[in-house]
Amino acid sequence: MLQAPRAAEGYAGDVSPQLAWQWVQSGDAVLVDVRTDAEREWVGQVPGAAAVAWKQWPGMAMNPDFDAQLRAAVPAGAQVLLLCRSGVRSIAAARRATELGLMAYNVLEGFEGDPDSQAQRGHRGGWRFHGLPWRQG
Repeated sequence: MLQAPRAAEGYAGDVSPQLAWQWVQSGDAVLVDVRTDAEREWVGQVPGAAAVAWKQWPGMAMNPDFDAQLRAAVPAGAQVLLLCRSGVRSIAAARRATELGLMAYNVLEGFEGDPDSQAQRGHRGGWRFHGLPWRQG
């Protein structure tokens, strides 16, 4: 499902996890995981993704160093793909990245996707669901 980016308001667009991975592999974009350190450690992470939390655990307070950390993670002129748990925080992060002058995209479905009928994630979309590279811990 490597469809073209979907138009979005306030940032460059939304891309499928598969297209995001294709861009990362080809060097067309940098993947930035905006989940908390705890989420990356406990749930899993994408090898090679830059870790720049949008909010910090516990309490989910805004990361006061987000702007500086994002600028350090993304080379000048590079596109950035933002990934969170379900594709919500990454939209906010993509809008902020755009305000900082970056060409920013949200990765649809996030790392874990939406909850299923038992309120469990990982069964209805997401980076892991699509079999893209990830590791635990």
